Amino acid sequence: MKLIITKHNLGLWAANQVAQRINETNKNPFVLGLPTGGTVEDMYAALSSLVKHQKVSFKNVVSFNMDEYVGLAPEHDQSYHYYMNYHLFSHIDIDPKNTHILNGQAADLAAECAAYEDAIKQTGGIDLFLGGVGQNGHLAFNEPGSDFDSRTRVVDLTENTIEANSRFFGGDLKAVPTQALSVGIGTVLAAKELLFLASGAKKAEAVAQLTQEGVSTRWPVTALKTHANATLLVDEAAASLLTGAAKEELDKQKQANPQGDWILHLG
Repeated sequence: MKLIITKHNLGLWAANQVAQRINETNKNPFVLGLPTGGTVEDMYAALSSLVKHQKVSFKNVVSFNMDEYVGLAPEHDQSYHYYMNYHLFSHIDIDPKNTHILNGQAADLAAECAAYEDAIKQTGGIDLFLGGVGQNGHLAFNEPGSDFDSRTRVVDLTENTIEANSRFFGGDLKAVPTQALSVGIGTVLAAKELLFLASGAKKAEAVAQLTQEGVSTRWPVTALKTHANATLLVDEAAASLLTGAAKEELDKQKQANPQGDWILHLG
C-alpha cells in the first residue's frame, strides 16, 4: 500500500482522484464505496463543485455507503442517509435509485446486511472504496478486534467511538446509538481500489501502526496493508508519530521536495 503525506487539502486531493477514476473508466456502472464523517466533507464539497462545472458526471455511478446507525430514521439529522443527501447526493447528478445505504430500521437487521452484500455482488463489486480512519484505527464501524474477513453485519460501538461521535449529538453520550450496520473489513478489501483519508494529530497513532511490522486486528487500519491497490492519504499532523525507517524516508523526501506530496510504500 501507499501512504501519501500531503500539505494540500485532503478533500480536494481525493475528489480529483475520484473524478479521474470516473472519467477514465469504460465500466458502466462504476461502483463507489462511500464514507461519512468530518474528514470527507471537503471531498464531497469538491465533487459537488466538479459536477456543477461539468468536470465529472455521476450518471453512470452506483454507490454503496459504508454504514448506518441502528434505530435512526433516514430523516434524522444525524443519520447517514441525511448526511449523504445533505453533503453530496442533492448536489450531483446521480440517479437516486443507484444510491445504496443500509437501513438501520430494518425489521430483520441480519437479512438487511445479507441483502446489501448481495447487491454489491450484483453490480460486479466495488471499483473504488473511499473511507476514513478512526482514532482507534477503525474502518467504517469495524472496531478493534474485527476479523479482516468480516462482512456486512450489526456491530456494537465502542466507548471510544461513541465519545468521538457525541459531538454530532450535542455532546450527549446517551443520544449516540450504541449499534450500527457496517460493511465488514472483508467487504472493503474486496474492492478493486481503496482510498482512505486521515487528518489531524488524533489520528497519528493509528497511522503510525501502519509502519509497524505485520498486521493486527487490534488496529483495523492495518488491514489496508494486505490490499494490492490501497492508498492512505494523510496530512502532516496525522503523520507526526511516524518512527524508524518510515520517518527517515519521509524526512528525506521532504528535504528533496519541500512542497510536494511524499509517498511511502508500506507492506
